[in-house]
Amino acid sequence: MRTRRGPVLAAIGLALALGACDDRQAAAAPPPPEALTASAMGHYCGMNVLEHPGPKGQILLESRLGPVWFSSARDTLAFTMLAEEPKDIRAIYVSDMARAQSWEDPGAENWVDARRAFYVIGSDRQGGMGAPEAVPFSDRAAAERLAARHGGRVVTFREVPRDYVLEAPAEPDAAGHAQHEGGG
Repeated sequence: MRTRRGPVLAAIGLALALGACDDRQAAAAPPPPEALTASAMGHYCGMNVLEHPGPKGQILLESRLGPVWFSSARDTLAFTMLAEEPKDIRAIYVSDMARAQSWEDPGAENWVDARRAFYVIGSDRQGGMGAPEAVPFSDRAAAERLAARHGGRVVTFREVPRDYVLEAPAEPDAAGHAQHEGGG
């Protein structure tokens, strides 16, 4: 009499292997973004994030219970580039301006994974602290529409120039023209 133990054991082994794979994928999945509330304080400015117009950001770290909040998408990107900031990043979210009510009200729950967003850089839009902004969108076409109206160009997360994010913006002179160090 033949037994079916071999195929049954193989099926059980396959099910266990697939289950373990699902557990690893679930563990690797980033945590969801948190809704922006009145208690969110900007990491760099120490001010209430809701007091600033334009896109916001949040970074979720392994070593911290709540998100690190940012008054601008540009500040969010800076955090990822600065050597002195923690590197145990679990997720990075920025406001999805394709779904924003307005520049003044980017929304409390319309986040996009920063690594998958399209950014308009070099436009005339200024972020929460008055610096040039990297305006994030979940949709490339929406980003291209903003660039057509406000100038700039569309780039991905990896293409955002480090100097665009980390260099201080030029101060305008009395006529409103940018003045760079060295008088130029």
